[in-house]
Amino acid sequence: MSANNRRALLLGLSAVLLWSTVATAFKLALAELSVLQLLTVAICTSTVALVGTLVVRGRAGELLLTLRQQPGRYLLMGAINPTLYYGVLLAAYDLLPAQQAQTINYSWAIMLALLSVPVLGQRLALRDWLAIAVGYLGVVIIATQGDPLGMEMVSPLGVALALGCTVIWAMFWLLNTRSTTAPDLALAANFLCAIPIALLVCLVMGEPLPTPGTGLAAAVYVGFFEMGFTWLLWASALRAATNVSRVGNLIFLSPMLSLVFIATILHEPIHPATIVGLALILPGILQQQRGGT
Repeated sequence: MSANNRRALLLGLSAVLLWSTVATAFKLALAELSVLQLLTVAICTSTVALVGTLVVRGRAGELLLTLRQQPGRYLLMGAINPTLYYGVLLAAYDLLPAQQAQTINYSWAIMLALLSVPVLGQRLALRDWLAIAVGYLGVVIIATQGDPLGMEMVSPLGVALALGCTVIWAMFWLLNTRSTTAPDLALAANFLCAIPIALLVCLVMGEPLPTPGTGLAAAVYVGFFEMGFTWLLWASALRAATNVSRVGNLIFLSPMLSLVFIATILHEPIHPATIVGLALILPGILQQQRGGT
C-alpha cells in the first residue's frame, strides 16, 4: 500500500471513529440542554474550527471573498445546513432512542437517490428501486421495533423528524451539486452565516445560553467532531486516496460502531429490530454509492 493510501486510510478511519461517537454525544448533551442551546453552541464551536483552520492555512482572504461574492446564497445555505438540518435532527434525538434516530438518519443516501429523480432529472434502474424499497422497509422495522404491522412507535413525531432531516440533507447536497466553491470554504461560509440565525432564534424563543457542565462539554464536542474538524478529515482522506471507493466504504463502519458506543456509554439496550433494520438500509446506501443515482 502506498504512503498516500495509508494516510487516506488513517484519516478516513479517524473520521469514521469520531462520527461514531456523535449519537452518544447528542444524547449526553440533550440530557442537560435544550435542542436550541445544543444547536447554537455546536454551530459556534464548529465555526471556530472551520474558520480557524482556514486562517491557519492563510486562506481567510478567500473566505471573505467568497462571502462578499454571494452573501445571500450563504445565508440561505447556512439557514438550511447547519441551522434547519441539525435543528430537526436534534429534535428527533430528543424524542427517540439514540439507536433509532441514528439508524433512520443513515437513510439520507437513499433519500438522495429518490430526490435526484425530480431535482436532477436522473433515472433509476430497477435494482435502485428495489434497494430503496428494502431500505425503507428497514426504516419501518426500526421505527416500530420489529412490529411493522402494528405500527406502534416510541414517538411518531420523532420518526417523522428523523425522516424529515434526511430530506433536508439530501436537498442541501443536491442544491450544491453545481457549486464551484471549494467545499471547506463553502462549509465555513455556511456556518459563519448560521451563527446570527441561531442566536436570533434563541433570542426569540427566550433560550438562555448554557452554563458550564457535562451538557456544554458534550455540545462543544459535537461542534468540533460532528460539524467541524471531522468533515475536514474526511475530505482530506478522499483527496489523498488513489481509490476513493475504498475509503468511501469505511463509512459503513460508522453505524455499527455508533451502536457500540450507544450501548456501552448510554447503556441503551440495542433492540434486535435495530440490527435487522440497519442491515436492510445499508444495501440501499451501497447501491447509491456505486452509482445508483
